[in-house]
Amino acid sequence: MARTAVAYSNLLPNSNLADPAGTAVSSGAGNGGQVANAFTELTMLRLSNASGGSGTATVLAGALPLAVASGQGSLTVTVANGATQWIGPVESGRFLQNDGSLIVETSVAMTMTAFKIPRNT
Repeated sequence: MARTAVAYSNLLPNSNLADPAGTAVSSGAGNGGQVANAFTELTMLRLSNASGGSGTATVLAGALPLAVASGQGSLTVTVANGATQWIGPVESGRFLQNDGSLIVETSVAMTMTAFKIPRNT
């Protein structure tokens, strides 16, 4: 399989947003979800696990030259079965890929939602 494109759900200033369903992402290296043209410092990720067992979600460290702090490594969080974890905002200097995307790999199938935080309210 390949990485699944995860589109942004824009948070709306002075308004509301119905809870989006999210995007199903598959597990394993080279799979998971990818947010294209990511605004890393303005991105919150929601990972929900209903796989039947505990799993991990890993925000992959970026690559030089964009991610000058990529040497700090990837960020991994545990997501228990039936639970949801929120990640972010994250630093572009650590996590932005050379193609401008943000990549999350999971050890079990999960649902991923990328929320973009508005700059101005």
